[in-house]
Formats: sequence, structure tokens, C-alpha cells
Amino acid sequence: MADIVFDQIDKIYDNGFQAITDLNLEIRDGEFMVMVGPSGCGKSTALRMVAGLEDISEGELRIGGQRVNEKAPRDRDIAMVFQSYALYPHLSVFDNIAFGLKLRKLPKPEIREKVENAARILDLTEHLGRRPKVLSGGQRQRVAMGRAIVREPQAFLMDEPLSNLDAKLRGQMRAEISAIQANLGVTTMYVTHDQIEAMTMGDRVAVIDRGLLQQVATPRELYLDPDNVFVAGFMGSPPMNMAEVTVERDGDELVVLLDEEKIAIGPALLDRRPALGNYVGKRVVMGVRPEDVKECAEHPELPADRRLSVRVDLVEALGSGIEVHFAFPAPRPQQRTGREDSEEVSVVGELIGEQPGANAWVGTFGPRSFVRNAQTVEIGLDTDQAYFFDLDDGLAIRT
Repeated sequence: MADIVFDQIDKIYDNGFQAITDLNLEIRDGEFMVMVGPSGCGKSTALRMVAGLEDISEGELRIGGQRVNEKAPRDRDIAMVFQSYALYPHLSVFDNIAFGLKLRKLPKPEIREKVENAARILDLTEHLGRRPKVLSGGQRQRVAMGRAIVREPQAFLMDEPLSNLDAKLRGQMRAEISAIQANLGVTTMYVTHDQIEAMTMGDRVAVIDRGLLQQVATPRELYLDPDNVFVAGFMGSPPMNMAEVTVERDGDELVVLLDEEKIAIGPALLDRRPALGNYVGKRVVMGVRPEDVKECAEHPELPADRRLSVRVDLVEALGSGIEVHFAFPAPRPQQRTGREDSEEVSVVGELIGEQPGANAWVGTFGPRSFVRNAQTVEIGLDTDQAYFFDLDDGLAIRT
């Protein structure tokens, strides 16, 4: 086992396209690191550089303290789990798992011991004599993991291994992979575009966009204290609601001015982010998580100065709650927030007839809410939990 260190890594292709820019990241020994970002952001390129499948243009990559820039993939002592499983259809599960061990010409008793041990860990013992075509997608993914486990590598590399599975099976496999990694204690780099996978699996998460590392933190820290507009908008499902607003002073309090209304900023937030007081009279980006958009009928305790009336465009019933879509009376931010890469957001925009420039927000209400499409409802914003970002550089406004 070993750590993996990206030291000022650049990746520039022959056509001049720069996929990775100045990547500095340490994956600690035994850590489960998830790299997440939208399609085409460079996360798979970073993983392929670790595997030796992509050359490094600049910088140094170290595995276990040793520079590996020039090392061939077979000499790096890593194991990769692919999205496509990459199983041999004509071989049994046993032989698929044992394939790499046979190439290394290990003694047959040792091969059998390693394969059977991996099969016990992955609950594949009864399937060892079968071929991949009779297995489910989850079982095939376990076989691919078994082939990696028996090699006892310094590190696992996983490139979107669950993307071919259905939603229920993905949830099951997330838990299984996390448990296996924790049990084995092997350094793991896991690449995905799925925020839920990132939040539920990683010891730490590295958010990347357009080849630039945006933030590295625990899942909880990323969600509760994002460094910038992109991380705030990308991490979370539904994503954080955002709008451009003006900060003003109203007596001893601060308020944000929307197009025609104003909302008070909670004193608890000002205690945590006093630097917001330096933005009086300026435009900023305000962010509010969907769970902090409240239905006033369910929360009569919300102060009147944090309420506004909106027209409901779409209601999505989820069983445990409902997602209520509406147009917010302030413009959407011009900063890149990660929302534009979400197919879900664009589809909802089409369903609610979103007009160019309209700012669609989402509130998560309780399962017993009676809100309906086209209804006008009073909502409240829990601005004690709001986020604010500089309009020019997109960085979080903190202390």
C-alpha cells in the first residue's frame, strides 16, 4: 500500500488541448479518494495518468514515494477496475479472477487460495464455475473487483465502475465497494460524475472542473462549506439554488435586494461570515440549499421578512418529500455553477417552460405538503443557512 501524489501535473495533448492544469493532490495511504466533476473535466485523464495509460506533460507523479512518470503500467503495482468490466466471456469466474496470477506464473495452490479468498470477500464462491454471461451486472462488477483484489496491489483505480448498473443496484454496490475498501485498507482513487457516489463513498472528495482542482475536502465539508460557486452548485442533488442579489443595510440588519423584494439575512449567518458586511451596496451571488426553502404553511415560525410568494411551476413527488420548482425573482448568476452540465436540470427547465434568463429554483417540502402545480404559495428562506459568493471571482465570502 502507498500514497499517490500529483505534484504540479499538467496534461497537454498534441493538438494543444490542456486537459489537466497544475494538479496538486495527495491521496493518503489507505485512503478512499473520490474525484468528481462533470463530463470532460479531466478526472478520467488524471486516473489514466496514474495507471500509466496517459503520458504526463509536466510535473511529477509519485506512488509510494517513487517517481513513476516513465514507468510502464505493469511496473506500477496498481490494479484498475473499468466501467465495462473487461471480463473474458469464454472463461469462468474463477479463471477471470485468476487470469493475472496465471500470467505471473504463480503456483496453482497459491492461485486457488487467493481466488477463493477474494470470492469469499465478494460473495462469489457459488459462482466460480460460471461464465460472465449468466451473471447479473452487479456480480460481473464483483468479478472485475476480484481480479483486482487478488493482485494485492499498492492501489486500486476505479473509473466509473457503477455507471452501467441500474439505480437500485448502484446503491447496493456503493455500500459493498466502500465496505470492501475499508476492510482491505488499500489506497483507492475512484472517478465518477455522480455526486451521490462521491458524497457517500469517499473519505475525501476532489472536485475538478475543466482540468482545474476546485476543492478537496470531506463530503460533509464540501456540502456545508464550499470554496466557490462551482463546488456549491455541483455538489448536492438537487443542486444549490443561486441568484445575483444586492446586499444592503436596513437599520442594524443586512438584507438582500431581489428584483422587487427584499429578504433579511439571519444574524447567525453574519456571525459566521462577517466579511459579508464589506459587500454592502454590492452585487453578490446568494446560494440557498433546496432543504432551506421552506413552505410557510408547514413552518409558521419563519419571520415575515424572509418570506415571499411564488407560483409553482412543477411538483415532483418523491415519496419521502416533494420537490417544488418555481421561478425566483432575481437573475441567475453568470458564474459557472455546474448546473449547466446537469441533464436533469435542463429537462425540468423544458417541462416548466423556463424562459431564457429565468432563474428556476427548487424547494424540498415535506411528504404531506398539499402544494400543486400552478398554485401560488408563500415560501420562506432560511437565510441563517444561506451561502454568499463574490460576483467577480466566485469565491466564498467567509471571514
